[in-house]
Amino acid sequence: MQVVAKARYIRYSPYKLRQIADVIRGKTVAYAQGWLSLYPVIRTVPVKKLLDSAVANARHEYNVQPEKLFIKEIRIDQGPLFRYFKPGAMGRANIYRKRQSHMSIILESVDHVNNKKEV
Repeated sequence: MQVVAKARYIRYSPYKLRQIADVIRGKTVAYAQGWLSLYPVIRTVPVKKLLDSAVANARHEYNVQPEKLFIKEIRIDQGPLFRYFKPGAMGRANIYRKRQSHMSIILESVDHVNNKKEV
Protein backbone atom coordinates (compact mmCIF):
# COMPACT_ATOMS: atom_id res chain seq x y z
CA MET A 1 0.00 0.00 0.00
CA GLN A 2 1.53 3.25 -1.18
CA VAL A 3 0.18 6.73 -0.64
CA VAL A 4 1.14 9.54 -3.02
CA ALA A 5 0.95 13.32 -2.68
CA LYS A 6 2.22 15.92 -5.13
CA ALA A 7 2.81 19.66 -5.06
CA ARG A 8 3.69 21.69 -8.12
CA TYR A 9 5.02 25.19 -8.81
CA ILE A 10 6.66 25.69 -5.42
CA ARG A 11 8.54 29.00 -5.40
CA TYR A 12 11.80 27.63 -3.98
CA SER A 13 14.77 26.37 -5.91
CA PRO A 14 14.98 22.57 -6.19
CA TYR A 15 18.65 22.71 -5.22
CA LYS A 16 17.72 24.16 -1.85
CA LEU A 17 14.73 21.88 -1.25
CA ARG A 18 16.68 18.70 -2.04
CA GLN A 19 18.89 19.29 1.00
CA ILE A 20 15.80 19.06 3.20
CA ALA A 21 14.43 16.05 1.32
CA ASP A 22 17.69 14.13 1.75
CA VAL A 23 17.40 14.34 5.53
CA ILE A 24 13.89 12.87 5.79
CA ARG A 25 14.13 10.27 3.00
CA GLY A 26 13.65 6.77 4.44
CA LYS A 27 12.62 8.02 7.89
CA THR A 28 9.35 7.50 9.72
CA VAL A 29 6.61 10.11 9.37
CA ALA A 30 6.72 11.01 13.06
CA TYR A 31 10.47 11.68 12.90
CA ALA A 32 10.13 13.72 9.69
CA GLN A 33 7.27 15.84 11.04
CA GLY A 34 9.19 16.56 14.23
CA TRP A 35 12.38 17.43 12.39
CA LEU A 36 10.61 19.68 9.88
CA SER A 37 8.78 21.57 12.62
CA LEU A 38 12.00 22.23 14.57
CA TYR A 39 14.38 23.02 11.71
CA PRO A 40 14.69 26.84 11.67
CA VAL A 41 14.46 27.39 7.89
CA ILE A 42 11.35 28.72 6.13
CA ARG A 43 11.92 26.36 3.17
CA THR A 44 10.66 23.46 5.28
CA VAL A 45 7.07 24.78 5.16
CA PRO A 46 6.11 23.41 1.69
CA VAL A 47 7.79 20.07 2.44
CA LYS A 48 5.91 19.79 5.75
CA LYS A 49 2.62 20.68 4.04
CA LEU A 50 3.22 17.99 1.42
CA LEU A 51 4.01 15.41 4.11
CA ASP A 52 0.87 16.35 6.06
CA SER A 53 -1.17 16.02 2.86
CA ALA A 54 0.21 12.53 2.23
CA VAL A 55 -0.57 11.51 5.83
CA ALA A 56 -4.13 12.83 5.43
CA ASN A 57 -4.47 10.84 2.20
CA ALA A 58 -3.33 7.67 4.00
CA ARG A 59 -5.72 8.26 6.86
CA HIS A 60 -8.68 8.94 4.56
CA GLU A 61 -8.09 6.32 1.84
CA TYR A 62 -6.64 3.39 3.80
CA ASN A 63 -7.40 4.23 7.45
CA VAL A 64 -3.70 3.95 8.36
CA GLN A 65 -2.28 5.76 11.38
CA PRO A 66 0.77 8.02 10.83
CA GLU A 67 2.86 6.02 13.32
CA LYS A 68 2.88 3.08 10.89
CA LEU A 69 4.10 5.06 7.87
CA PHE A 70 7.55 5.82 6.56
CA ILE A 71 8.81 7.88 3.62
CA LYS A 72 9.64 5.49 0.83
CA GLU A 73 10.44 8.11 -1.79
CA ILE A 74 10.56 11.88 -1.97
CA ARG A 75 11.43 13.66 -5.21
CA ILE A 76 12.14 17.31 -5.88
CA ASP A 77 12.18 18.09 -9.60
CA GLN A 78 12.72 21.35 -11.41
CA GLY A 79 9.66 23.27 -12.54
CA PRO A 80 9.53 26.14 -15.00
CA LEU A 81 11.88 29.09 -14.74
CA PHE A 82 10.57 32.57 -14.16
CA ARG A 83 12.91 34.81 -16.15
CA TYR A 84 13.01 38.57 -15.97
CA PHE A 85 15.40 41.37 -16.82
CA LYS A 86 16.82 44.10 -14.63
CA PRO A 87 19.08 46.93 -15.65
CA GLY A 88 22.79 46.27 -15.36
CA ALA A 89 25.95 48.32 -15.64
CA MET A 90 26.61 50.43 -18.72
CA GLY A 91 23.08 50.10 -20.09
CA ARG A 92 23.01 46.33 -20.22
CA ALA A 93 20.12 44.10 -19.20
CA ASN A 94 20.88 41.32 -16.73
CA ILE A 95 18.81 38.13 -16.80
CA TYR A 96 17.49 36.88 -13.47
CA ARG A 97 16.05 33.40 -13.05
CA LYS A 98 13.68 32.35 -10.29
CA ARG A 99 13.47 28.58 -10.16
CA GLN A 100 10.37 26.62 -9.23
CA SER A 101 10.02 23.05 -7.97
CA HIS A 102 7.68 20.12 -8.36
CA MET A 103 7.57 17.78 -5.33
CA SER A 104 6.18 14.29 -4.93
CA ILE A 105 6.23 12.00 -1.91
CA ILE A 106 5.38 8.32 -1.54
CA LEU A 107 4.57 6.89 1.89
CA GLU A 108 4.38 3.20 2.66
CA SER A 109 3.14 1.27 5.64
CA VAL A 110 5.70 -0.54 7.79
CA ASP A 111 3.30 -3.50 8.15
CA HIS A 112 2.99 -3.80 4.38
CA VAL A 113 6.79 -3.98 3.97
CA ASN A 114 7.09 -6.60 6.72
CA ASN A 115 4.38 -8.76 5.09
CA LYS A 116 6.25 -8.70 1.78
CA LYS A 117 9.45 -9.94 3.40
CA GLU A 118 7.70 -12.86 5.11
CA VAL A 119 6.19 -14.18 1.88
